[in-house]
Amino acid sequence: MKKNSVLALALLAALPFAATAAEGVSYNYVQGGYAATNTDGADADGWGLDGSVAIAPNFHLFGGYNNQEIDDTPIDFDQWRVGVGYNREIAPAADLVTRVAYEKFDAGSGFDYDGWSAEVGVRGALAPSFEGYVMAGYEDGDEYDGEFYGRLGAQAKLNANWGVSGDVKFVDGDTQWFVGPRFTW
Repeated sequence: MKKNSVLALALLAALPFAATAAEGVSYNYVQGGYAATNTDGADADGWGLDGSVAIAPNFHLFGGYNNQEIDDTPIDFDQWRVGVGYNREIAPAADLVTRVAYEKFDAGSGFDYDGWSAEVGVRGALAPSFEGYVMAGYEDGDEYDGEFYGRLGAQAKLNANWGVSGDVKFVDGDTQWFVGPRFTW
């Protein structure tokens, strides 16, 4: 009887770690495309790459890079982030997602900032060929004050591997967005 109780307790303790991603949602993808930043001052645009890989049923690594040029100037900047995420199924087609990341902004000439971000949200398959997410986050850095942001994203799936994705981030009056093809495996 004691062995059964210990086994039942061990299985119960492992339950939160035994879940997988919601049906229709994959954390294994790479995407590239057009990136832009719209501000109250100068706007910028360029290209970006993002990706994610599941390393366990509930954990994934992610990263992104973009290079943009500020309109009507020779100035460009690089932004990148790398982090780890945790996903937990909360419905058959929806996950609760939390992520933390190291972030870097480099415009040269001494405009080089390091920071971090943390976000939480919901990601799910809204239809067999459409997926979306909504996230709320906070970012802070060595040369800028912390601020909250919101992020919305979607993917229209063309088939099991290919789709078109988009992402919009709203932070302190600025809008950052991305659109491009995604390959999922």
